[in-house]
Amino acid sequence: MNRATHPISKDLVLVGGGHSHAIALRMFAMRPLPGVRITLISDASDTPYSGMLPGHVAGFYSHEECHINLRSLCQIAQVNFIRDRVIGLDLINDRVQCANHPAIAFDLVSIDTGSTPKLPSAFPHSKHHVAAKPIATFLEWWYQLGENVPPNLSLGIVGGGTGGVELALNMQHRLRDLCCQPESDDFTIHLFQRSQTLMPKHNTRVQRHFEQLLRDRGIQLHLGETVQGIENDAIVCESGLMVPCDATVWVTQATAPKWLAESGLTVDADGFVLVNDTLQSVSHSQVFAAGDVATMVNYSRPKAGVFAVRQGKPLFQNLQHALTARPLKPYRPQRNYLSLIGTGDQSAVASYGQLGFQAGWLWTVKDCIDRAFMNRFTGLEATMTASMTTPRTKETNRTRAVVEQMRCLGCGAKVGSSTLEQVLQRIGDELPNPQRNDILIGLDDPDDAAVMQIPSGKAMVQTIDYFPALVSDPFLFGQISTNHSLSDLFAMGATPQSALAIATLPYATEAKQEEMLYQLLSGAVKTLQRSHAVLVGGHTVEGEKLAFGLTCNGVADPDRLLRKTGMQAGQVLILTKPLGTGTLFAAEMRQKAKARWIDGAIASMLLSNQDAANCFLKHGATACTDITGFGLLGHLVEMVRASKVAVTLSLEALPFLEGAQACVEQEIFSSLHPQNIRASQWIENLSAVRSHPAFPLLFDPQTSGGLLAAVPSAHADPCLSSLKAAGYAHSTIIGSVRSHHDGLEPVTIAQ
Repeated sequence: MNRATHPISKDLVLVGGGHSHAIALRMFAMRPLPGVRITLISDASDTPYSGMLPGHVAGFYSHEECHINLRSLCQIAQVNFIRDRVIGLDLINDRVQCANHPAIAFDLVSIDTGSTPKLPSAFPHSKHHVAAKPIATFLEWWYQLGENVPPNLSLGIVGGGTGGVELALNMQHRLRDLCCQPESDDFTIHLFQRSQTLMPKHNTRVQRHFEQLLRDRGIQLHLGETVQGIENDAIVCESGLMVPCDATVWVTQATAPKWLAESGLTVDADGFVLVNDTLQSVSHSQVFAAGDVATMVNYSRPKAGVFAVRQGKPLFQNLQHALTARPLKPYRPQRNYLSLIGTGDQSAVASYGQLGFQAGWLWTVKDCIDRAFMNRFTGLEATMTASMTTPRTKETNRTRAVVEQMRCLGCGAKVGSSTLEQVLQRIGDELPNPQRNDILIGLDDPDDAAVMQIPSGKAMVQTIDYFPALVSDPFLFGQISTNHSLSDLFAMGATPQSALAIATLPYATEAKQEEMLYQLLSGAVKTLQRSHAVLVGGHTVEGEKLAFGLTCNGVADPDRLLRKTGMQAGQVLILTKPLGTGTLFAAEMRQKAKARWIDGAIASMLLSNQDAANCFLKHGATACTDITGFGLLGHLVEMVRASKVAVTLSLEALPFLEGAQACVEQEIFSSLHPQNIRASQWIENLSAVRSHPAFPLLFDPQTSGGLLAAVPSAHADPCLSSLKAAGYAHSTIIGSVRSHHDGLEPVTIAQ
């Protein structure tokens, strides 16, 4: 018998990584609710802070200084993070519908996705024209423009509200830096506003000040002009005015995602969720909303970041109360608020009520306020240690009573048969297994074991892998672990046939375990099906943390097996994927990894090795292995010793994931790294290379890493071309095979 921790009994799903949700997540980190599983779904792994975004556009802040790392925040708060785009809500079955995930069940859902500019029907979606939101898309466009500013650029900004004005000033500052023209412009900025006044939500003093400031800085104002669209790279207005523009940014009236209204929620005229004073949907009590995406029925307030920030704490409190069956508390937003608006020159304008003035010291104040806000999301673990408390409520006590029950081991730890049956039924309906004549008894049969037939003249190739969850998204984890497990088959030139799954599921109610297992196996089956393999059975148990693995079966021609013993002198070594997953995820555990680094690592782990294996077979590879837990050098030494050859390896040629070298320079290593580094004894010139910055990455353990193959030199170039065409953009020649001379270590590293 064993004591469980906190069995999961409720699901809270947060849709969107806006300001309100970021603050709520920070508070959930310090005041967790036992038995509540929280999931954040966001289409980006970091979220910008609106107060610093114009300064980032101007070049005053780096990307990391003005973005909250949602992956790190979720990790600290023990929140599942799912990177995907939400496309709808099923409010009958209480599920969030995603573009690339199975539907995600919830007991409560909160929406904080922000807003987007209202675009004309004729808006051309191209690389030259972009909306200011989603911000990630805008910033990608802005970065690309900054890398190659065309001569005599004509830039149009549509929308003369606060966002459009502040953006115009800060974009001008950055373009002057990029064009090396501090006083005169090799570009023109046009600002279009449908009314005769700029910034209609501010007082006349502020409006006049910014109008004069824009004119003084040479920004062309087109007031009283309603833009209809873009034709032939020109902005077309209702008045007949046409202004040629090479690029356009849309910063117009905010609108909401269409799926909100389509889901059946009560919304306002612009599609925003109508909420009451407790930030709860007026039509569906299981739905909360905050930030720009919500409209409070009793308070008319602008779509401004200050309100999203202020709503974070009351949203957190009411979500906690709703989850613990306590009365909700009303939130009353302030009527007036101070705006500090940057002018693109490290100065700012203060706007409050009827007051308004500009001063350089106001930028210092604004900078201090903004940095203080961002600092709330760094060093959070230390803050949690000092202040973490758990609210004592009747619901908490009930949860603790569930926690106190004893959890069985042995077969008593298995997940219930009804849970398995329902999950497999759902997956079978949505992802039916491909029909294979060599699967005699599989999931569709009630027998105790699966039965497979080995085709005549073929050999069975079998492997097993199993490890704890590397990511908190079970659907994603299912895909990564299946890719990892299948790679052993691909490395030997085998074709996958079938797989048996083994899963450890966290303690939870039956319904919650069903959802987690459904997500996990959906990811596994999706990946198996890409390889035309079939899931034929498996085993599940309960435990404290999610873990998953598979026994994978494949078939191969015995005469065409790729083995570690087949390396030959004169061949070259080709690696298909970059290195660095071990150090990157070790860095993420320490909150030292940038969000985009982990995004890149996940993209690499999701890339199957099957097409790479086919390329190697086609181009005469005689030996192959997949790079996993022992690191590149550990697996290479296995091949070298088995083949009785020597190799020369080029450190400069090795491909690395973004951020990997930065992590090892900080001496951030995976827990397996100290054992892996023992393989350095096989390096002939160890003393000459051990100080090289990239040296530690030779021993970095990889999850779902690439293939390493020995290919005849004459076939190297066509093999590389085939690999790159198949999607292995980082594939490269990293060394060569030579004869081994007794008395020398078999690995030489060229710098």
